[in-house]
Amino acid sequence: MNTLLNSLLIELRRGTLTLAVLSQLQIPRYGYSLVQLLEQSGVMIDQSTLYPLLRRLEKQGLVTSSWDNSDSRPRKYYVLSEEGKTIYELLKKEWLDNSKKLMNVLNEEEHHEPN
Repeated sequence: MNTLLNSLLIELRRGTLTLAVLSQLQIPRYGYSLVQLLEQSGVMIDQSTLYPLLRRLEKQGLVTSSWDNSDSRPRKYYVLSEEGKTIYELLKKEWLDNSKKLMNVLNEEEHHEPN
């Protein structure tokens, strides 16, 4: 059962991480700062998950990246593209709508449980 539960939790979390990352890229951010920012909000993500996700989002055209070499250590910054901004707003709306519906279903279930 633990294997099944872990698999379902990973599946559930995958989409939420994408939305969480997109939400934080309204302004340019580099990877480690993004991890810290998300963790401060209670969203745990390892760098081994974040960087492949950022590469995928960039390949999909939702995020653009650029290098900043002005510091002693070069950093790659990521930010939403124009298409990424549009997609983020649509995903956010869909997430909020679905969350409300799911909360209604879960609350109804609690009120209709047999005694």
